[in-house]
Amino acid sequence: MSAYPIMLDGASIEALVVGGGSVAERKVRALIEAGANVRVVAPSINEGVEVLAASSARVRITRQEFDVSQLDGATLVFAATNDATVNAQIAREAKARGLAVNVADAPDAGTFVTPAVHRSGEIVVAVAAGGVPGVAARIRDAVAASLGDEYGAAVAQLAALRRALIDRGDRARWHEASAAIVGADFNDAVAEGTISARIDAWR
Repeated sequence: MSAYPIMLDGASIEALVVGGGSVAERKVRALIEAGANVRVVAPSINEGVEVLAASSARVRITRQEFDVSQLDGATLVFAATNDATVNAQIAREAKARGLAVNVADAPDAGTFVTPAVHRSGEIVVAVAAGGVPGVAARIRDAVAASLGDEYGAAVAQLAALRRALIDRGDRARWHEASAAIVGADFNDAVAEGTISARIDAWR
């Protein structure tokens, strides 16, 4: 599968997850973290999915077998049952409607895969590795080890500065600030704890 990476606005996602086991649970958890609305459809739902639904108003559970009508209103579809035949049917029906679909047990049967993800504030690192999720997770963890909370804090400060300058009509100053702050020594400034002072100088 050739890959075209994008970042979706989680709040705009209406996800349909078909399946109620451990794989579906992982999909639902990741979608919640992104801020998506999630419908879970399966005749049997495991405890983990039940807990996620109880803790988030954005998760709804329907206890029944898959039916094509359940695709109505979905923007992303996840085929995560333990039945390869059902997953293939979901993929066919979703594709026929022009919907993006992920097939847990057969990535090539879908139109997208879910990467291994690390989040630090507004920083999102996503890694795909040719359909080998264990490798993607290892690489994700290696990258995450070099991105401490200080990076998330720095990005939050930069985002606040950008918003403040643009809101007062000073977009040119934001471009100057960005060029000065996010230079070749940006990582060093974050690691040394001097990035906040650099940002504050442009407020």
